[in-house]
Amino acid sequence: MTIRLDNVGIAVRDIEEAISFFTDLGLSILGRDTVSGEWADTAVGLDGNHAKIAVLQTPDGHGRLEFFEYIHPDAIETTPTLPNEIGMHRVAFTVDDIDASLAIAATYGYHPLRGVATYGDFYTLTYLRGPSDILVMFAQELTPAHA
Repeated sequence: MTIRLDNVGIAVRDIEEAISFFTDLGLSILGRDTVSGEWADTAVGLDGNHAKIAVLQTPDGHGRLEFFEYIHPDAIETTPTLPNEIGMHRVAFTVDDIDASLAIAATYGYHPLRGVATYGDFYTLTYLRGPSDILVMFAQELTPAHA
């Protein structure tokens, strides 16, 4: 048996904002659709499932995010996840320029939760809240990975 991670799915308030933010960071749109019907109800386990979806891919072709904006049933607002809560935690990106990534995030009004930290001689990193309060981590390697 083989297994491969295909994507991480995230329900969002506004799919256009999520697409805009993540494409500005360098991800590309692989596809968009509106899904509904018996197959969608069965696959998701939610009667009357009707949602806008978009799949975005990282430039290296390995990472994908799938966003859902529910049309029906209504989306349920929850308190944003805290870093120490059990469950889906964050989406992490290795970036080649953390300052440039933070500048893009700032144009959307998103800023580091507390600042930018340095982890040993390995990374400069930070967490911020992005679209729909998604926890996003940016990490810039301080030394090349294969040096």
